[in-house]
Amino acid sequence: MVVVMTGDASDTDIEGVVAKVEAAGGAAFVSRGVERTIVGLVGDVERFYALNLRALPGVADVVRISVPFKLVSNEHHPQRTTVSVAGVPIGPETFTFIAGPCAVESHEQTLEAAQMAAAAGATLLRGGAFKPRTSPYAFQGLGETGLEILAKVRDETGLPIVTEVVDPGDVPLVARYADMLQVGTRNMQNFALLQAVGATRMPVMLKRGMSSTVEEWLMAAEYIAQRGNLDIVLCERGIRTFETATRNTLDISAVPVAHALSHLPVVVDPSHSGGRRDLVLPLSRAAMAAGADGIIVDVHPHPETALCDGAQALVDADLRELAAAVRAFPALLGRTPAAARG
Repeated sequence: MVVVMTGDASDTDIEGVVAKVEAAGGAAFVSRGVERTIVGLVGDVERFYALNLRALPGVADVVRISVPFKLVSNEHHPQRTTVSVAGVPIGPETFTFIAGPCAVESHEQTLEAAQMAAAAGATLLRGGAFKPRTSPYAFQGLGETGLEILAKVRDETGLPIVTEVVDPGDVPLVARYADMLQVGTRNMQNFALLQAVGATRMPVMLKRGMSSTVEEWLMAAEYIAQRGNLDIVLCERGIRTFETATRNTLDISAVPVAHALSHLPVVVDPSHSGGRRDLVLPLSRAAMAAGADGIIVDVHPHPETALCDGAQALVDADLRELAAAVRAFPALLGRTPAAARG
């Protein structure tokens, strides 16, 4: 069961709901989004009905949810959510282009990649300072030095930062530098990490686990929401199947399926799903046609020397072609390119 608060509900109103639920032996989790606040209830549903919560100040509705992911479900939230990342919207009315280097290697490389991304129309910069890799001998990222480079490049280009955090203990550190926290595929079910990023109240990009179902993906998002954060963007990045022709298999059906089940925005990562530069454009077009709210792609000025995933990184010619598609395709579905607000 969830309690949906009115848009002008005060902190006192919210505290009143929580106090009444707790007095009845239940637990209440407050989740705040850009557009509204939701209070998720855990306990005896019939007892909650007897509390007459609808009569409390600031309460818009009380809804019994049949799916296990109560806060991210669209059963109580039929309007699709727009998540704002430092003024850049990700949601149903726009199409957001996120680009940058898979891994931060140096200031020069990151700045050049960011300039390439901005010239192609990207409004958010992705870049990894912490890199969880399959092999312990592969490049693991520059850590805080990488975060400092990203922050400097943000100052130089104006592009807000999307970067991954891999350890719950690093969340405060990464949050000091980032505009959006990313939880990668290998950490989708790292529940301590999900709770930690949820507690920051910062926008979070949650990548689908490479072997996870859509319901498991949404339940992972529920962990973030339950800790008070509804500013979540889902990212389909390809799943593991028997097919070996591509790095992963892009589950394009996950976009409409997730939209049918949840109010959260959904973006697609065509770089990590295909694993090849020549597949990024066609997979991006597929994402746009399926109704994705954005794409996140790898860019590198010199992919032949990249320390991470150079084979899928776009260069100038590829970016120009992708930029043309981003300008043309979403408009056919009534979307506009996402730009910074204010």
